[in-house]
Amino acid sequence: MREMAGYIPNIGEENFDTKFLRFEGKLGKLEVEVPHLNYRQMEKVIQKVKTASATTLKSMSVNEIVSIIDRVIERLLNRNSNERKRLEELLPYITAFDHEMIRLSLTSYLKSFRKAELQRFLVEDFGNPLMLDDFQPRVKRGFSKAIGPDLITHIWAGNVPGLPLWSFISGLLVKAGNIGKVSSAEPLFAGWFARLVAEVEPRLADCFAVVWWKGGDEERERFIFNQSEVVIGYGSNDSLEAIANRIPITTRFLPFGHKISFGVITSSSLDSKKAWGAAHEAALDSIRFDQQGCYSPHLFYVQNGGAVSPIEFAKLLAHELDCFERRFPRHRLSIEEAASVASWRNSEQVRQLSRSDIEILGNEKKQWSVVYEEDGNFSPTCLNRNIRVMAFDRIEELVPQLNPYKPFLQTVGVATNPKELFHFAQVLGEVGVTRITALGKMTSPEAGWHHDGRFNLNDLIKMVDIEQSAEDAAERLAPYID
Repeated sequence: MREMAGYIPNIGEENFDTKFLRFEGKLGKLEVEVPHLNYRQMEKVIQKVKTASATTLKSMSVNEIVSIIDRVIERLLNRNSNERKRLEELLPYITAFDHEMIRLSLTSYLKSFRKAELQRFLVEDFGNPLMLDDFQPRVKRGFSKAIGPDLITHIWAGNVPGLPLWSFISGLLVKAGNIGKVSSAEPLFAGWFARLVAEVEPRLADCFAVVWWKGGDEERERFIFNQSEVVIGYGSNDSLEAIANRIPITTRFLPFGHKISFGVITSSSLDSKKAWGAAHEAALDSIRFDQQGCYSPHLFYVQNGGAVSPIEFAKLLAHELDCFERRFPRHRLSIEEAASVASWRNSEQVRQLSRSDIEILGNEKKQWSVVYEEDGNFSPTCLNRNIRVMAFDRIEELVPQLNPYKPFLQTVGVATNPKELFHFAQVLGEVGVTRITALGKMTSPEAGWHHDGRFNLNDLIKMVDIEQSAEDAAERLAPYID
């Protein structure tokens, strides 16, 4: 089977070099053909996108753009549409994730980009989204307008299907031209989205491009970055550091690198009735895309003192993981992933030999494992449904464990009562956590969330201020002044 990826605006050429990315799994083989532009073609694409966004996208109201995106998302949510059927058919080939998991997760994810959610997204960052259209009055007097870049370049990762939508849609909302580089691990979604936007609103057909080049192509990246106002990068910290070295000092770089997330279950949620629900939600967070997202949990801290003890909770979690495995089988591991899982399990078994407080639930034949330890230190796992559960007494005692990981912490899923929630949020925020959510929602950020503690839209734009003094001076020169 063969599928064409990417999206190229009309630059008056018909012939483009392409590369083939090959995928093979239990469903069969798939070849994805991606456009690989030469420098002359890339230059024409850049200029086309810049010009089209300046003349078309920037002339549209933000409400028009929101409505266009909403119509596109409506098509993708419609399970009878050709676009949705293709997503559900081909993404399991590309990602090796279970078909049913992709089907359900796509719906949950895409709902974040409906009109009402995008409006919340805009209000979250701007208060008054009309400042993207025209100068708006400020509380401090004067007026301000938000202006998006001529060109944003996106370097997308492929660990989670649909990841490009966050930055792509953000770029459209601030009326920027957008060029996205797809990952070799997941090259399809962004191109499909771009084509559908162009179909729904042909006026936007030249305002963006979705291309591919081999990662680490320094000369090509310098060429593109030099013509970009903003570069958004997703990937490993090492790859983002390499990208940063190629970006001019005058270009804004927004990197989203490796992060670690975890859960906290307090004794207030550990009675015989509530504990099952908490274990179910914790397992759900763990199996969605097999912990491949930055917001996926590596471990769960479980508080002592509840009717259900931490070790009993670990066993409930193991049971739920086993149940989920029957409905949503783990994806087929690559050679590197399988080696990492085997190495991690082996090291845990070695630790168990010398520690009486460690218990390993699940064996090599299982597609998951839970390692319980009564008195341990914060330690990331190898992912792919391998979870650590650790007991604790007070949230403050976790601070010394978490402090060394402060630059890498992101999401915490919590099961706690209202009073504890805000106390825990204060403590966790001070050690670097930027998002606190309910168990079961760790992998489903709300629209307008502050990704890694930053603004999705405000970081893309520049503000133009008209100070009150300029308005007062202009008033003195008005033709109606005596």
